[in-house]
Amino acid sequence: MIDPMCSLRSAVLAGGVTHAARAVLRRVKPGGAEVWERRNYAGREVDLCPGPAVALGAAAGALAAGPGTRAAALVATLAAGACGAYDDVAGTGDPRRGFRAHLGALRHGELTSGAVKLFGISAAGLVAGALLKERPVDKALAGVVVAGTAHLLNLVDVRPGRAAQVALALGAPGLLRGPLAAAPMAAAAAVLPEDLGERGMLGDSGAHALGAALGVAIVAGNGRAGLVAHAAGLVAATVYGDRVSALAASARKPVNSPM
Repeated sequence: MIDPMCSLRSAVLAGGVTHAARAVLRRVKPGGAEVWERRNYAGREVDLCPGPAVALGAAAGALAAGPGTRAAALVATLAAGACGAYDDVAGTGDPRRGFRAHLGALRHGELTSGAVKLFGISAAGLVAGALLKERPVDKALAGVVVAGTAHLLNLVDVRPGRAAQVALALGAPGLLRGPLAAAPMAAAAAVLPEDLGERGMLGDSGAHALGAALGVAIVAGNGRAGLVAHAAGLVAATVYGDRVSALAASARKPVNSPM
């Protein structure tokens, strides 16, 4: 039986931690302002403080869940947030987009921040899946769903507020199944106004963390048939998104630039 108070506690905890962490990060900005400041698609200066704050908030909200699901949510959310944060910092200025570009670089002996993110989040998804499901097939499917949802949220994060809005839409059905969806939804809602107002942005850290947390909620609420359906949809979205990213990167190259 679903306990509404458990979901409420999760949401309050996630929202409160997100607000507090964002305020601290914005005041301190570890490593200096240049680490945190970016220009968005419209050329406006924003900071990345909402990203790690959302990751911490979503992880904190997962503490209201049961022991098994709590561990899975913490592993997936924090690992996805950390890998995304690494890419936010180390991947600055790297024009390569999409899995194929980063895997191609790896074949030539270059480990890009995008490849670190890909393998790190995939591994975290598999660990979370192993904690949530018992049979090997279900564990593997669960890993695909967690990692795929993390990637999906990052894929849609191309305009202010887009990833947070998608997180709210994807999480809404899960509210009827337990507290796991409440945490990322509350964290997303906490930063949505300033994301829409172009005062801050989620970056890879926030988008991946929200997606991973939602992926855990999806896995926890579905059996094998549901996992297969979600995994298939996420793989299709990833393939399509990777193709679009590659085309966009090609379009940005000068005509006389080397391929």
